[in-house]
Amino acid sequence: MITKQMSIGEVLRLDRGTAPIFMEFGMHCLGCPHATAESLEMACMAHGTDADALVKKLNEYLDSKK
Repeated sequence: MITKQMSIGEVLRLDRGTAPIFMEFGMHCLGCPHATAESLEMACMAHGTDADALVKKLNEYLDSKK
């Protein structure tokens, strides 16, 4: 389960297929240092994006693969 405290890098390590979801939410620099240093919540604040919506969509994607 993905949480707002995880980093983009952690999520990408779980499943690279999540990359398009990050792109959809305006997070295009998936390889930048911030992707491994800051939480999803912090990244969403920086990009003006809803962290709850992002986490929900990421978890729905992972659940659909089970």
